[in-house]
Amino acid sequence: MEFCLLGPLAVRRGDAVVTVPAGKQRAVLAALLLNANRVVALEDLAETLWGTAPPPSARLTVQNYVVRLRKALGDEDRSRITTQPRGYVISVAAGELDLTRFEVLLGAARQAARDGSWDTAGAQARAALALWRGEPLADVESELLAVREVPRLADLRLQALEIRIEADLHLGRHAELTGELRRLACADPLREHLHALLMLALYRDGRQAEALAAYQAARRVLIEELGAEPSRELRTLHEQILAADPALDLSGPQRPTDGAGRVVPQDLPAAVRHFTGRAGELAALTRLLDEPAQGVLVISAIGGTAGVGKTALAVHWAHQVAGRFPDGQLYVNLRGYDVARPVAAADALAGFLRALGVPGPDIPPGQDQRAARYRSLLAGKRMLTVLDNASAAEQVRPLLPGTPGCAVVVTSRDTLAGLVAHDGAVRLDLDLLPMGEAVALLSELIGEPARADPHATAELARRCARLPLALRVAAELTAARPGVPLTDLVADLADEQKRLDLLDVAGDPRAAVRAVFSWSTRQLTGEAARMFRLLGIHPGPDITVPAAASLAGIGQADARRLLGELARAHLIAEHVPGRYAFHDLLRAYAAEQARHTDSDAARREATGRVLDHYLHTAARAARLLNPAKEP
Repeated sequence: MEFCLLGPLAVRRGDAVVTVPAGKQRAVLAALLLNANRVVALEDLAETLWGTAPPPSARLTVQNYVVRLRKALGDEDRSRITTQPRGYVISVAAGELDLTRFEVLLGAARQAARDGSWDTAGAQARAALALWRGEPLADVESELLAVREVPRLADLRLQALEIRIEADLHLGRHAELTGELRRLACADPLREHLHALLMLALYRDGRQAEALAAYQAARRVLIEELGAEPSRELRTLHEQILAADPALDLSGPQRPTDGAGRVVPQDLPAAVRHFTGRAGELAALTRLLDEPAQGVLVISAIGGTAGVGKTALAVHWAHQVAGRFPDGQLYVNLRGYDVARPVAAADALAGFLRALGVPGPDIPPGQDQRAARYRSLLAGKRMLTVLDNASAAEQVRPLLPGTPGCAVVVTSRDTLAGLVAHDGAVRLDLDLLPMGEAVALLSELIGEPARADPHATAELARRCARLPLALRVAAELTAARPGVPLTDLVADLADEQKRLDLLDVAGDPRAAVRAVFSWSTRQLTGEAARMFRLLGIHPGPDITVPAAASLAGIGQADARRLLGELARAHLIAEHVPGRYAFHDLLRAYAAEQARHTDSDAARREATGRVLDHYLHTAARAARLLNPAKEP
């Protein structure tokens, strides 16, 4: 039997097509196949079908879908889909699932590319791409799979495509690639590596002027869409093309080395343009470098809510102090809160080892061996490592050097308390920008219109909750509407329901406020996600543990635990002891999620419970103040 996910969901038995009924049964089968040979909890299957608010009959309905799937697959003996204590497992043998075959071929292509075996790399990548039949999971109705899995699968396909193109470039087929690369770069304009491949193909085809024009076009898109200069990879390639660098022959560009021929990685991404404020945080980070090092210095958890500017601060500071680390700078986005799957520590270590000059065949296979090799290479060096967007301490620990002299900065939306307690990390939490810095950032981004109307600029900063991501999106909205007064945008943002729609960059989930918030909430337990939604409909500016317990209809101990989970995820803050609040954009997002997920009746009941709480609290207070008065 053959199962196919790389396109419309398909099942074949020999030459015959096995009919899988449309609708939610296909979503159940897709969820099982995406976790082939692993247990998929029944609760996870319910979330795949109905999101975070499954119906009361969800368990029984999922069981019925599995029964029908077994019938469709001819699984009378239940050997294909087996029932486990927590859920179900679909057994898939080697070669039966197209996604598994694709991943094996892609892994072989990557290894061949690392080894410089470009004929093999190209052949393996072509074989992997031949398995694709269209949009992955095209006919599977599941919002969760569409958000969580489809972008990951599309990214894997693009990786295979890039390896195939790189192989063709190394084999001298540059003239055949320019048209294809132009189409790909146009379709995915923020993927900088595609622009780099296009520039290299044009240059090797003797079209230096067009290669330089391709760089300027890429730079213009990145500045307009992200407000950021191109990455170091693109800038270095541009400089090499300008200088007609011999390194751009078919062996490809080389990494920089020091006078002794040792590789000196310089992997920091470009700093954010118009970085404003955070002087206190930058000074605090630098002071930590000046303290006597007791083992490796870990400047950790530049924590904070989504969009507060953790990465911007870390990268800006890293560029400021790069001169203090003559042996180089390493960077990795661990994707702990992203549309794609998190980067495993073993994969991050492999990338670091390659950056440090270790040939592909010499990279050890296991995580522990890679970590040991990494620590040995860093011993006695002055190296700065930026671990961006970490989700857990376990993702970070294998990437820590083992000797003094190196510094590591970690960004995360989690407090990473274990890293602080166990590994001696230093906490630095980021809050929203102070009003003065928020206004200064808008003035820098918008220019004269902001400076000409300081009152409207300050009100715009308030509407954006002083959140750096939202401020930058608002500035882009202003630039996109030349001639429209700033007060008009402020008025548009007054409507909380429209605010999240306006603060959205079309086509780029990493710059859409709503999408960035969603990556944080997806990490929550079901109970905490429900508490977050209910806090969005709470009528007051902040809330206590007893009020939150009444709002959710749970005990105070459970409410305290859930509020703690939300605080660790930086979705709420305990702004004074015992009182929790979040900023206006998160409140608007939580209320929107409540409207989409919870029924009208459930929201009315929650509001009624918390108003009852306040009524009885007020009555008790009145009796304390005036015991003789009739209640």
